[in-house]
Amino acid sequence: MNEQDAPVAEAQAQAPAASDTARDDAREMRASSPYTFWEKVKRIIWNYFGQLVFRLSFHDWYGFRNTLLRLFGAKIGKSVRIRPSVSIEQPWNLEIGNNSSVGDRVILYCLGRITIRDNCSISQFAHLCAGTHDHTRPDMPLVKLPIVLEDDVWLAADVFIGPGVCIGKEAVVGARSSVYKDVEGGFVYCGNPAKAMKKRIIKS
Repeated sequence: MNEQDAPVAEAQAQAPAASDTARDDAREMRASSPYTFWEKVKRIIWNYFGQLVFRLSFHDWYGFRNTLLRLFGAKIGKSVRIRPSVSIEQPWNLEIGNNSSVGDRVILYCLGRITIRDNCSISQFAHLCAGTHDHTRPDMPLVKLPIVLEDDVWLAADVFIGPGVCIGKEAVVGARSSVYKDVEGGFVYCGNPAKAMKKRIIKS
């Protein structure tokens, strides 16, 4: 190696070390909270007071639970039925239209906004997850992506809906199916990942 090549070789040797240091620094950032001070305060009040009261309410006190959610910033329509065992994260990111129901042990993980429009039915143990992490970055930052259920959607038992997904009007997602991308309305979907099985026929 001549003297002219030496600086190049030294720089090449230092580059991986610098890259590793940057990645280590980014990984350490995972421990830092993505929430502001006031967001933390709201989460504490909801998790240790609001959600506790919600879960202890009598099973058919739907109006009481709807009012409680509105106090925490949720937009809840008329004749909405939410079971007391439902787990809701950050209700200020939740919107539910008229005449919709949310069954027992459903998880509404509202890191991003979750919008459930009119006449929707969400069966027991379904999980709507409006948050993920950017796995292409070493610090894996939180990514909040909205979920939308259009009118007259039915999610059967134990369905998983991933972040950023829109379920089209009058769609049905069969039990234990998982949806990771938008699906067209008017069809019945099953499987993991969910695929259209047949047209939904609604009898008059």
